Amino acid sequence: MLNKEELVIGLLVGGASPERPVSKMSGASIYKALIKLGYKVVVIDPAYGVNQLDNVEDYFTSNDFHPVNQRNYIDAINLPLFDEVNLAFIGLHGKWGEDGTLQSLLEMRGIKYTGSGVLASALAMDKMMSKTIFRQNGISVHDGFTVTEFKYKIEDVMSRIKSSFGFPAVVKPNDQGSTFGLTICSIENEIEDALKNAFKYSDTAIIETFVPGRELTVGIIDGKPLPVLEIKPKHELYDYECKYTSGMSEYIVPAPIPEEIFLELQRESVLVYNSLGCKGYARVDFKLTPGKKFYCFELNTLPGMTSTSLLPKMAKAAGISFEELIDKIVALSFNGR
Repeated sequence: MLNKEELVIGLLVGGASPERPVSKMSGASIYKALIKLGYKVVVIDPAYGVNQLDNVEDYFTSNDFHPVNQRNYIDAINLPLFDEVNLAFIGLHGKWGEDGTLQSLLEMRGIKYTGSGVLASALAMDKMMSKTIFRQNGISVHDGFTVTEFKYKIEDVMSRIKSSFGFPAVVKPNDQGSTFGLTICSIENEIEDALKNAFKYSDTAIIETFVPGRELTVGIIDGKPLPVLEIKPKHELYDYECKYTSGMSEYIVPAPIPEEIFLELQRESVLVYNSLGCKGYARVDFKLTPGKKFYCFELNTLPGMTSTSLLPKMAKAAGISFEELIDKIVALSFNGR
């Protein structure tokens, strides 16, 4: 690995997904850490294309200074400023950020980047596909099926819900994060509106059984699990407000669960990580039922790095400061790809 003063990091923030505001928050935290660590940093918002900003701090504000579009990504990655970039630190979340799109463009330019590769990123973002792979690897997942916009009959959807798992049921986009477009449906009459809501964010929705229980998550760094963290949201669901509003959730790490479940969740999280071929770092989310059975919900290949984010909290419990975590991610990404 090059010396820090020789290494130029291109920090990618913003992006065109609904998670753009979250990405800006992650990006601001990552930027401060990289500067504190002594790295030379160039900030790029791929959704701006060739229209990058002169003032670094403007990248992290809630304002948008140019039109935002995923079609701008190709122009952004082809900018001459990338000629000097040794590593792209991906601070994007959601579609066009952690679904393999950006990763494939960076690979075409021969630029190393943080997080998992194209295939693992795409598989993790496709919730139904990742569920299938998890199940094939002996990982417990909850029942569900997908519905494609304009290609379904509501009566067929209702029939399948009733025959598969019943109510309550969860409806959400198949390839989004941060609970965008998610609805918990208690009765049949709520399904059609829930699908319309999900289709605002994706052309494919996933309908799955609602699993009651405790929210647990395990961070992975270089294939090794961090301490299990429990999330106690103020709402019934760990929704967008609870995720990104200070005081709306309580976080307990290490999670107060029996040791055998704690260790099994750590083992299971590594199995989940390896089943998709992930690299660098990730976060695996679980639900623990009152009957002490746990289900894997999803894997996040680019977990958040905000002040309320879960991976930094788990790293801190393992004795790793935020700056050390960022430094470790840089080292793993530069040397391991």
